[in-house]
Amino acid sequence: MFLAYASCWGQGLIDRALFLPEEWSADRVRCQRAGIDDDVVHQPKTELAREMILRALDAGIPARWVTGDVVYGDSYRLRASLEERNQPYVLAVSGKTYFWQGGVQRAVRDVLAALATDPQTAWARLSAGAGNQGPREYEWTCQPINTPPEAIGQRYLLVRRTLDEGRLTAYLAFAPVTCSLAELALAAGARWAIERCFQETKSQLGLDQYEVRTWHGWYRHITLVMAAHAFLVGCRQRVLKKNLYRFQIDPSRSRSPWPTFAVG
Repeated sequence: MFLAYASCWGQGLIDRALFLPEEWSADRVRCQRAGIDDDVVHQPKTELAREMILRALDAGIPARWVTGDVVYGDSYRLRASLEERNQPYVLAVSGKTYFWQGGVQRAVRDVLAALATDPQTAWARLSAGAGNQGPREYEWTCQPINTPPEAIGQRYLLVRRTLDEGRLTAYLAFAPVTCSLAELALAAGARWAIERCFQETKSQLGLDQYEVRTWHGWYRHITLVMAAHAFLVGCRQRVLKKNLYRFQIDPSRSRSPWPTFAVG
């Protein structure tokens, strides 16, 4: 598992965690042979993600958004931890997730089914960010949902619809009350930053090309690849800044979701 950090200048991996299955955690002899410390036990992937994000926030790394797919979005504990820090997020959720709206608890799958057949729903065609062939455009809609009174922000159910097949994807979001639908759409699209990190590190630096047999061996290989990637991202950033400043263009001032944490 990895935590990526994305800005207007690029993206890179800043933390990692190796998931330990329950069957491994229960077999301490097997763990000892693999060099796994005795204090390392099984934790759900959502808890590992939560620890990485909070570790980055505790270190003072600023993030405008936290993003992730349904594995992480379905975790109430992860979402609650971010809300306690008033940290905005846009996290994809599955249909089995529930939320409160007014005095009614609703399932995401039921809301999506209603939206799919409701001609009165107002959809806005917006970009989720730049892709290889131009802006990644979808249709979007959102609605406020119940938010704890002590929270400095608003919870939203955000829904994305593909232009060709009309396929729906749901997100739970927590954002400032002044946040627009266009900003939520861009934040949802920022999750692809971690996919770009995987593509670059696997194709150019061998992130997945290892035959390690020990716990520490895996961490050493992954950390070395992450350091090499960070160096290359820094080199690319300096060249990009030089070229942009040459033409007096500052991408950090454009409408964007950066900086963003993406977990995957």
